[in-house]
Amino acid sequence: VRQAGPGEFTKRAFLNGKLDLTQAEAVADLLEAETPAAVRQAAGQLSGALSRRVAALYDGLVDLMAHFHAVLDYPDEDIEDLQREQMLDTLRRAQNDLEARVAGFSRGRLLKLGVPTVLLGKPNAGKSSLLNALLGYDRAIVTDIAGTTRDTVEEKATVSGVLLRLIDTAGLHETDDLVEQLGVERSKKAVEDADLILVLLDGSTGLPASEARAAEMLAPLELAAKSGKPWLLLLTKSDLGGGAGIVPDKDRRTPEAIISLSSVTHEGFEALEAAIRTLYPAPKGDTSLVTNARQAYAIRRAL
Repeated sequence: VRQAGPGEFTKRAFLNGKLDLTQAEAVADLLEAETPAAVRQAAGQLSGALSRRVAALYDGLVDLMAHFHAVLDYPDEDIEDLQREQMLDTLRRAQNDLEARVAGFSRGRLLKLGVPTVLLGKPNAGKSSLLNALLGYDRAIVTDIAGTTRDTVEEKATVSGVLLRLIDTAGLHETDDLVEQLGVERSKKAVEDADLILVLLDGSTGLPASEARAAEMLAPLELAAKSGKPWLLLLTKSDLGGGAGIVPDKDRRTPEAIISLSSVTHEGFEALEAAIRTLYPAPKGDTSLVTNARQAYAIRRAL
C-alpha cells in the first residue's frame, strides 16, 4: 500500500488503455485552462473528440494496407483487386484531414497558451496604463515621466473571452542611454515574436508640426505595418480631449481597426474587445483542435 501520487489515476487509466495519450494530456489542459473556450476544448479532447478523428484516419489506412497485403499474400483467393482511384481517394482524404489538423494547431496553441500581444508606442503613449486597465490592478509603474518602462513586462489577461499574453514594452525612441537602448531592442524583438500588435498613440496631442517629429511619432506604426502581423491602432487618453484623428498612410498596410480609448474612463474598451473577438473568434463546436507541440509533431510525421 502507498499513497497515490499526483496524477495517479490518470496515469493508471492511460497505462491500462482507458485513456489514450491525447486524453491524458487533456486532463492537464483542463486543470490549467484559463478561459471558457479553453475549458470546452480540453473537455472535448478528454471525451475523445481528437482521438475519434485520428482513429478514423488510422482505420482507413489500416484497411487499405490489409487489402494490399491480402492481394499480395493470397493471389489464389477470390479477393477484389486494388483499384488505383480507390487507393488515391483514401490517401487524399487522409492527407486533407491531417493537413487540416496541422493548420488548426496555431489556433489550438493560441487558445491554450494565449495570444502574444505587444503594446507598442512612443514613451508616455499610455502603454503601461492600458496594461494596468486590462489587468484590473497596477502591475506596471505609471508616471508622467516619459520612459518609465525600460524592460518588457508580461502578464495574462482575458479580453472578451480571448486570453492575451500582454507584453508591455519600452517606448520606441532614439536615446544615448545604454539601458534604454537595450529596452528598445527588446521591444523590437517582442514585435517579431508577437501574434498581435497594439500600437498606441497619444490621441490628446495630435501630430507635431515638424515633419521629423511627426515621423518619429509615427515610427511604431511603420514597425507594425512592416511586421506582417495583425495590428490595431489605439488613440489613447481620449478623456483629455483633443483627438488626433491620425489615419495611417494609404501606402502603409492599414490596421484592422482604429480605436479611440481612455485607460482612465474605459471609453473605447468595448470597441477594443469587439476587434479582438473578430480577430480571434471562439471555435464553433470543433473540440478536436491540436493544442500541443507533441500532437502537432506526430501529425506532421503521419502526413
